[in-house]
Amino acid sequence: MIPKTFRPAVGVALTVALSSAALLGYSASAESGPRAADRATVNTFAGIADDVLSQRTEALVEDQAGRRSSGRPASAKKTRMSAQLKRDEDAALSSLRSRKTRLAALGEAYSGSDTRVVVDSATVTGGKATVQVTEETTLTYKKLRGDEPATTDFQTRYELNLTSKKGGAWELTSIKSQDSGPVAVNEPVAAKANVIQDDGQTYPDGTPASTKYPATANPKSKTGAAYDYAAMAKYAEKYWSNYNPAYRKFNGAGGDCTNFISQALKAGGWKNVPGSTSDYRNWWYDGTRQTDSWVGANEFAWFTLSNQRAANLANVYQMDIGDVLQMDFNKDGSKDHSMMVTYRSKAGMPYLTYHSTNTYRKSLASIVASYPDAVYFAYRT
Repeated sequence: MIPKTFRPAVGVALTVALSSAALLGYSASAESGPRAADRATVNTFAGIADDVLSQRTEALVEDQAGRRSSGRPASAKKTRMSAQLKRDEDAALSSLRSRKTRLAALGEAYSGSDTRVVVDSATVTGGKATVQVTEETTLTYKKLRGDEPATTDFQTRYELNLTSKKGGAWELTSIKSQDSGPVAVNEPVAAKANVIQDDGQTYPDGTPASTKYPATANPKSKTGAAYDYAAMAKYAEKYWSNYNPAYRKFNGAGGDCTNFISQALKAGGWKNVPGSTSDYRNWWYDGTRQTDSWVGANEFAWFTLSNQRAANLANVYQMDIGDVLQMDFNKDGSKDHSMMVTYRSKAGMPYLTYHSTNTYRKSLASIVASYPDAVYFAYRT
């Protein structure tokens, strides 16, 4: 089990009554600009987010109907949603139940879950509210093969928008992820926009890998090699949610995924290649600057292949500890995300840890089930 480095500051194990008391001090006529929400209103918002996100989690777990993931009864009064959002959430739950079926076909299931929510900020302007929350969810793997890890964990940031209604209730009008990586296992897949333009240059992009399961075994030597793969995995699992303060974060545009993978590879013995920051054939971080290949998914691939730091594998399920997986979500020719294998079951299932969305030991089956049409690149480090 991993240490629980993230704990919500506001508990939400409660049944939320959406009453006029939650609107204390927030009548539309009394406000002229944005104001921070009071404690009662924050608790209401936490309960709304918990209700919606817990329902998503429960759609993936066996025998969870009518129960909260923490074991508490589902609230008798469900979150009020706009008509459009209600349709969207119904579609999301249907999509997640289909994902559960696809996972079962790959030999994966979850026997329990725990979803917790903390409100990071909440502002109210007249009858409108904007709320930033962080979800942390733990899913317990059902022991189908016998050597699955105990759990998979993830953190996701959301923005909620709400409108106050007559009688003192809040109506949820939207809930949007603020992370740029693959969707969390309990999150429906959203379309990704094409973001790259071909500049006419030729780069070592690598060879896509098959996602057919199972794959022919291709184990790697974990001892006596140039790199310490156990150290890579240990680093990634230590800092998946509690970021290493020795490195800068890149959680804004572009995400932190490749920065995090570079840190783990450095911890396992990858050596710097000095030179200009913009030349993809170089790779380094010095505390104030770094090469594009340290933080950019495409530049990382170009560096890795041109310097023979790694080679492409034929099938994603051949990956082992310390190997890296990259994804092109929408087949536009641009790699969007980088992850590292930190655990592999004897049955041949790799489990990946990464930033953006911060995730611990998510099965490759779950990633492929969420993005069956993506392009995958598997690197033997």
